Amino acid sequence: MAARTLQLVLHYDGAGFAGWQRQRSERTVQGVLEEALTRLCAGPVKVVGAGRTDAGVHATGQAAGVQVPEKWTPASLRRAMNAVLPDDCWVAAAFEMRPEFHARYAATARRYRYLVGTDEQARSPFRRRWELAVPHALDVVRLREEAAALPGEHGFRAFAVRGTAPAVDDHRCIVRDATWLEREGGLAFVVEANRFLHHMVRFLVGTMLEVALGRRPAGTIARLLGASDNTDVSPPAPAHALYLERVEYPRELYLDPESPESLRA
Repeated sequence: MAARTLQLVLHYDGAGFAGWQRQRSERTVQGVLEEALTRLCAGPVKVVGAGRTDAGVHATGQAAGVQVPEKWTPASLRRAMNAVLPDDCWVAAAFEMRPEFHARYAATARRYRYLVGTDEQARSPFRRRWELAVPHALDVVRLREEAAALPGEHGFRAFAVRGTAPAVDDHRCIVRDATWLEREGGLAFVVEANRFLHHMVRFLVGTMLEVALGRRPAGTIARLLGASDNTDVSPPAPAHALYLERVEYPRELYLDPESPESLRA
């Protein structure tokens, strides 16, 4: 049967999921998507994600690749999936891709955003679910100085969970941008790179916050880059304030090259 290759752009609230990857006894994003697609396509459909978000991590731009029967256009599959998916998972867009598209290996960049609340209202139960409330004053200048060490190609063994990457992996990532932005009620750390290691963004945020709180010396991030292990990293920041915001692919993989531009910030 002829198949169509599609990219799904996903939003999900990570609070109700045990992460992205399908697990036999846990509710996961991949599992929920595959259940919906199996129902619609009358047979098993594998969903390949651009990355495996941890339990509790949200997405406003996760990308996933699927192959479905040719009768499904991007628009019709998006409508049908949103009719059967649970309320905490939503297909924001769907694009037809070339057959060689692979959601993980074809990605050229991924962008994450971590939200920190610094005003009194950040402790509201309606905000604590989505951002990290920090009741102490943060030195924003120090935060930005620490983040300034990240752009470029570096080894990130110090900022990854041990044993989660293959032994032959060099743990090197190319960071395009790493910035602390002011926003209403707090701050946001935005980081974009070609790849991310397990817990990498959360380790970076946890370490930078400790510098900004005066618990670690300035220059800690620069010193840890290229370290041989993670023995000196700070505890990772909580998962609930982290969002996978965007995944980028080469334009030539889209059958309609203009399609992804409508989602760009």
